[in-house]
Amino acid sequence: MRVVECVPNFSEGRSPRVIEALSDTIKSVEGVSLLDVDPGKSTNRTVFTFVGEPEAVAEAAFQAIARAQSLIDMRQHKGAHPRIGATDVCPFIPVSEVEMEECVELSRNLARRVGQELSIPVYLYAEAALLEQRRNLADIRQGEYEGLAERMKNGFKPDFGPGEFNAVSGATVIGARPFLIAYNVNLNTKSAKLANEIALNIREAGRAKRDQSGNIVKDEKGQSQKEPGLLKATKAVGWYVGEYQRAQISINLVDYHQTSVHQAFDECCRQAEKLGLRVTGSEIVGLVPLAPMLMAGRHYLARQGRCTGVPEAELVNAALLSLGLGDVAPFDPAKKIIEYAIAPDEKLLKNLTVADFVDELSSDSPAPGGGSVAALCAALSAGLSAMVASLSHARKGMEDVRELMDQLASAGQSLKGAFVLAIDEDTRAFNKIGQARRLPKDTDEDARVRQKAIEDANKEATLVPLTVLEKTLEAVDLASQVADKGNPNCLSDAGVAGLTARSAAEGAYYNVLINLAGIEDKRFAAEVRKRAQKAVDAVRLSSEALHNKILARL
Repeated sequence: MRVVECVPNFSEGRSPRVIEALSDTIKSVEGVSLLDVDPGKSTNRTVFTFVGEPEAVAEAAFQAIARAQSLIDMRQHKGAHPRIGATDVCPFIPVSEVEMEECVELSRNLARRVGQELSIPVYLYAEAALLEQRRNLADIRQGEYEGLAERMKNGFKPDFGPGEFNAVSGATVIGARPFLIAYNVNLNTKSAKLANEIALNIREAGRAKRDQSGNIVKDEKGQSQKEPGLLKATKAVGWYVGEYQRAQISINLVDYHQTSVHQAFDECCRQAEKLGLRVTGSEIVGLVPLAPMLMAGRHYLARQGRCTGVPEAELVNAALLSLGLGDVAPFDPAKKIIEYAIAPDEKLLKNLTVADFVDELSSDSPAPGGGSVAALCAALSAGLSAMVASLSHARKGMEDVRELMDQLASAGQSLKGAFVLAIDEDTRAFNKIGQARRLPKDTDEDARVRQKAIEDANKEATLVPLTVLEKTLEAVDLASQVADKGNPNCLSDAGVAGLTARSAAEGAYYNVLINLAGIEDKRFAAEVRKRAQKAVDAVRLSSEALHNKILARL
């Protein structure tokens, strides 16, 4: 699925009527899912997050901007957050199977339309910027709404739309950017000054450099020199939030690969302690990708001396607790983590109880069948190996292999996740064959389309078990390593991990062979058969060696 995220910020956070109207406008566009609405009374600003196919998201953005134009009068607006318009900023973010270049094109097309049809001045920023000096949002917002009319008179020409100041709507900034995490760290003080002191220390732009007399140091051109802050790709400001009765360090992590959530949180804790303050927790505004949550979970488990090769849900929970994400507002991973929020609402085999899965398996429905069971066996193997590694990591007297066991446990969790997904992928692939066979064949063209659909479905149904088969060699190797170097009390568990991996491989091999019979592409069939035979031979050899080793030691 091609997914683009859009996160428009509207200059209204106090009127339920306006916020609801904007929500309804976004939801009315087919193919768009509104994931989050985050209003702030002090900032008088609401952040909306919605996703969908690129064209649908662009249409929803335009309709929302048009609705905001009719509902928000900037002449009456007051709020703590910097802003220049009713729709202050509207970025597009690539999420899945969409490149940044396409988001740049979306943003420029939207900017042109907003300028032409709504007569709102539009400035392009970030990756969509036409001028280098407009890449930074803060530079465009300089002087805010109150200073915009004078700036426009003095040559601050918009990229699209009229060059005259629009008193009611102000201006809008549209662009494309990587995923930005809006993140606030909470302090046990009401002092915005102290919060801003920390913000100046951590943000990449830093603060003005001063001499021994406290005067700002300037270069030969009269420009203030800067002392860079501690965290890369980080913007920050300190403010007081009346509804929380505390100050916050408001942070934008513009590239979490350079500075992630846990790194920003830990640095805020260090800086707060120097000022006699304490961090009480934090909050994520809008949604957050899964990756930085998993990074944080691993980071804090490692600091505790615990194994990081634990299930995904446990990593997320460790991050949630360690970052204090429930401090001022609830944090529901199903709603706040973007991958969870956009997951299709369908009944998945992996979500069934063991009893329900076995009941479904034993019914007269042909799917799930052997392919899904093979994938399940592989998942059980990887899960068992991860368990042995985790128990070995915690065992006293095994400190010399602790780092290795952590790596093996993490590898087991990753393998387990891939195999669990394959349980449903195998059933979906089988069902596609049935769907293709039900296509009409009344005309020659119908028959041609139907035959191609059947061929493509058979190929997909072959590649799913082939992928499982080839990955089971990793599962056997994992079981062998935890058997050799892991907790000796778990030797039988490592052995069962090897046996279930062997069963998974044999079952997946059967499914490859039976699907190859229906494929007309002989070159494809020959290549797949060769890969499958090579993989199953390797698994048989490795699993037999592990089996003999386990029996000898038991």
